[in-house]
Amino acid sequence: MASMARSSNEPMILRVAQREIPLVVSRNSRARRITLRLDGLSGAVRLVLPKRMALREGLDFATQKADWLLAQLDALPARVPFTDGAVIPFLGRDHVIRHVAGARRGVWRQDGEIFVSGRAEHLPRRITDFLKAEARAAIAPLAHAKAAQIDRQVTRLTIRHMTSRWGSCGSDGKLCFCWRLVLAPEPVFDYIIAHEIAHLRHMNHGPRFWKLVARLTPDLNGARRWIKQSGDTLLAYG
Repeated sequence: MASMARSSNEPMILRVAQREIPLVVSRNSRARRITLRLDGLSGAVRLVLPKRMALREGLDFATQKADWLLAQLDALPARVPFTDGAVIPFLGRDHVIRHVAGARRGVWRQDGEIFVSGRAEHLPRRITDFLKAEARAAIAPLAHAKAAQIDRQVTRLTIRHMTSRWGSCGSDGKLCFCWRLVLAPEPVFDYIIAHEIAHLRHMNHGPRFWKLVARLTPDLNGARRWIKQSGDTLLAYG
């Protein structure tokens, strides 16, 4: 069973088969039913309740899904921290992280390797900052080019840490993308950008939206399959 928390924004602990799983409960005024999702990055379970539903009802629902939760946890890919010698993908191509303490060159990529200078304890942060910068450098021109194809404009583009989606689009032309996209294969990277750009014209997922996405990216179906089958692997890095 799950322990109680003092507020709906504080994590609880869901105890299942001698395992303790962090549980974050929130409420959504538009929700009509309970939703339960495993955060692949943190390993926490996110329980979303309709506004007036009793907390106990939500906790009972979560415990009833114990077998599903355990299966999802066991299926999570192993963590790959940013350390010297670690192998990480860059636009789908494996790169080896190399720590070169005395190089005094910051971080740079060359011939399938990513070199990091400076002290070892700063390596994870420097790799993360490097990947965020590379994500922006790759996403921005592609997003603007695709927007121009449909006579729309990107008013603002943000790259940040995201755990529940790869990108988002506002009706005001503001786009946001997860920096981990730079780890995905290029067709997937291209598809996610096309998906959000298509929302500049269609703020829904209707037939016209998908037809436009297919026009903006070369491998819609293949990219969607990869995300469904392998998308969570990107959350294992870092």
